[in-house]
Amino acid sequence: MFAIDARYIQDHFPGIGRYTYNLIDALARVAPDERFVVLHNPALRNTRYDITALVRHPNVELCRVDVPTFSMREQFALLSSRGASTRHRPYVLHSPYFIKPYFLRVRSVVTIFDLIPLHFPSDVPSRRARLFFRWAVRLAARTAARIIVPSASTCNDLHVRLGVPREKIAVIPLAADERFAPQPSAEIARVREKYALPSDYCLYVGINKPHKNLATLIAAWQRVERKGALVIAGAWDARYAEEQEQAGGQGSKGAGEIRFIHDVGDKDLPALYAGAACFVMPSFCEGFGLTPLEAMACGAPVIASNTSSLPEVVGDAALLFDPRDANALAALLTRVLNDVALQAELRAKSLARVAQFSWERTANDTLRVYHTLGERCNGPD
Repeated sequence: MFAIDARYIQDHFPGIGRYTYNLIDALARVAPDERFVVLHNPALRNTRYDITALVRHPNVELCRVDVPTFSMREQFALLSSRGASTRHRPYVLHSPYFIKPYFLRVRSVVTIFDLIPLHFPSDVPSRRARLFFRWAVRLAARTAARIIVPSASTCNDLHVRLGVPREKIAVIPLAADERFAPQPSAEIARVREKYALPSDYCLYVGINKPHKNLATLIAAWQRVERKGALVIAGAWDARYAEEQEQAGGQGSKGAGEIRFIHDVGDKDLPALYAGAACFVMPSFCEGFGLTPLEAMACGAPVIASNTSSLPEVVGDAALLFDPRDANALAALLTRVLNDVALQAELRAKSLARVAQFSWERTANDTLRVYHTLGERCNGPD
């Protein structure tokens, strides 16, 4: 029996919640003879996923735990709180976040997505928070029996920055949701009309933290030799005022407008990807880079920076550039926008590349990690 901490399926952790939900769903499908106990706290706000729907799988059991995340109680009471009785005592507990129960007497697996706060301290609001991140990740790595990471890049970071032995780490790539797929022209037209978008637009989806490198993207856009729109979709954090002012000051000059869509509905996102002339990921550092994969799944041409995990994700299906070079990015944007044949070639490459990723593969690889620890639990010490 394997337990998965699903308390992180909540609105405060959209990416981790997506990973956790899709992983549980896929595990239940690929391993019908295994039993999965899903630890959840219904008091935590979650408007994205119906956790109760997971019980459609006969091998999934929901276990209510009245333990909040980021609490002292989780360190000792997660498996002994109301609902988590002796019959729920697992062989392995999988925590999808590095802030986890560190002291429970059960073998644990932890997923660590990235070490971005160590590379970009400005992403973290205070020195205390930065010190806490380093301490918590170190403790998670030390107390877990195995560590899952989504990329070789994160594996290398853990080894080089924190001294974690490589043999303790399993590299297991993520996948895009099934809803990300090529869209009918009518759906693309509907979304284009809803957000008042031109026929040619380049798209970025994500937050505006410093490591996302939107300053270079905006600077490059001013040098693009064709009219159109740069669409920046995603939550905008007012703490990073410098980039916000740069975007506002340059949005009406140069090649074309810069459009901000801060609240894109989940239903609209696949068509937003599919209708783009290209998707751009200018980030300096990503633990995996899920949005380029989602864009590829929708058939969008992709331009991505050549750093961290992004080359692992996009392979030879995208055009790569140095994220410090706005001129190089501007040249690629101009080239893609002016070459319909290149767009078609990149769309085909995107769909071929994304076929190499699936939640079934992610689940099978994760299950192998569980089994290794389960066998150790049942065997001699």
